[in-house]
Amino acid sequence: MTVDSVLFIAIAEIAGVFVGFGALISVTRRADVEPAQLGAIRAVVTAGLTVVVAALIPVAMASYGVEGRTLWFFSSLAFLLLSWAVIGLSLRSASNRQLLGSLAKDAPVSSLFFWLALELPIQVPLILAVLGLFRELDPAFYVTALAFNLFEAAFVLAQFVYAQAVSEDASDSR
Repeated sequence: MTVDSVLFIAIAEIAGVFVGFGALISVTRRADVEPAQLGAIRAVVTAGLTVVVAALIPVAMASYGVEGRTLWFFSSLAFLLLSWAVIGLSLRSASNRQLLGSLAKDAPVSSLFFWLALELPIQVPLILAVLGLFRELDPAFYVTALAFNLFEAAFVLAQFVYAQAVSEDASDSR
């Protein structure tokens, strides 16, 4: 299968919306941002940027004539390494590790949902594509990983917006 450039560019554009929303929120709330809020904003922007880059990898490679198994192997490997690098770099920050721990403690269902229902469906399809176990599904695996990365950004953005609404409602009731 060839790369559906239009699909991947559209996915990159959608991810750009998340990046824009995250950046806009961070600029407008800079003075009173709590660490958890800042972490959520960073997560949305990072997930969006990851999708932008990952959506453009196969488009760029295909423009050089790379196709078939080679295209999906290297695109999936690059996306997988990018995902792991983002997670690893995020966990290097003590504040992010602390935030992750407190979120797991304060909202275990939400944390479990994030890691099992959103992060795992990104990692597993990419690993399957790298391993080439179901080669005819490699393009679908890649699109699945991109879609779940977008879902992750949407989930974190929704959590952030909902937390803001709850805290504003609490302030209003005082």
